[in-house]
Amino acid sequence: MSVTARRARPSTEGLTKSREGGPRYGNRWGMPLFLTAVSLLWLGPIALALLNSFRDYAFTAKHGYVSWGGFTLTNYKDAWTQGDFGRHFFNSALITVPAVLLTLFFSCCIAFVVARFSFKFNLALLGLFTAANLLPPQALLIPVYRMFRAIQVPFWVSDSGTLLNSFWGLILVNVAFQTGFCAFVLSNYMKTIPRELYESAVVDGAGVLRQFFTLTLPLCRPPLAALATLEVTWIYNEFFWATVLLQSGDKFPVTSSINNLRGEFFTNNNLVAAGSVMIALPTLVIFFVLQKQFVSGLTLGATKG
Repeated sequence: MSVTARRARPSTEGLTKSREGGPRYGNRWGMPLFLTAVSLLWLGPIALALLNSFRDYAFTAKHGYVSWGGFTLTNYKDAWTQGDFGRHFFNSALITVPAVLLTLFFSCCIAFVVARFSFKFNLALLGLFTAANLLPPQALLIPVYRMFRAIQVPFWVSDSGTLLNSFWGLILVNVAFQTGFCAFVLSNYMKTIPRELYESAVVDGAGVLRQFFTLTLPLCRPPLAALATLEVTWIYNEFFWATVLLQSGDKFPVTSSINNLRGEFFTNNNLVAAGSVMIALPTLVIFFVLQKQFVSGLTLGATKG
């Protein structure tokens, strides 16, 4: 009886495994199909806007936006001229490039101190910088506006004599609000760097500054590339503080060019679509150039050890 029972057990276990494997095999296509459907729903409006940006408005007004034909490149030419994209692209570059570089540099300094040295207020210091991301910008609108209006600066910095209507004022605001998030991400990654590397550097006579510039920063290239991609996108597309702190239309970033494409009584939606595509191109180019570093940098520093 015992021998028979032992021989019967493998067949029973096999049936159990086959029953358990059946539903798993059938459900493995459920998630890919769901993600594909969500992706199509997400890309649908973008694809429609891209299609209509190459079409004549008279054709779409007659046949509808969901149709085929009437293709032209006139919308891009008119949008560039009417929206004054050349000037506003230059303004966005003057704001975005310094803001991203300063944000990443200050974040690296904060993260290095928090991750490399142990002292009583270590985590409190990181929390202080991260707290700026916990408040909505709208809650700080009036205090920041009054402070910038009261701060006197030389006229070579701002033609208004204050931080209002100045590129530097907008750069400082973006740096202040973005530094905390970048410092938090970089500190988690720097904590994964083996301390033996720093001990070897100290034995070789490397000081703190040399450890920071020649050891830490080269090792942080993947997370820096990921953060640079995110920061360029966020600061480049930011328009709230630009509306508040800039008072001259010729200083607005490129995101404001969309307003120049809207008429008083009539709006050519194909023209607006062309302008939107041109505004989105720089961030898309940066993402595809740094795509490899961006994807790899997202998971670095997620765990310690």
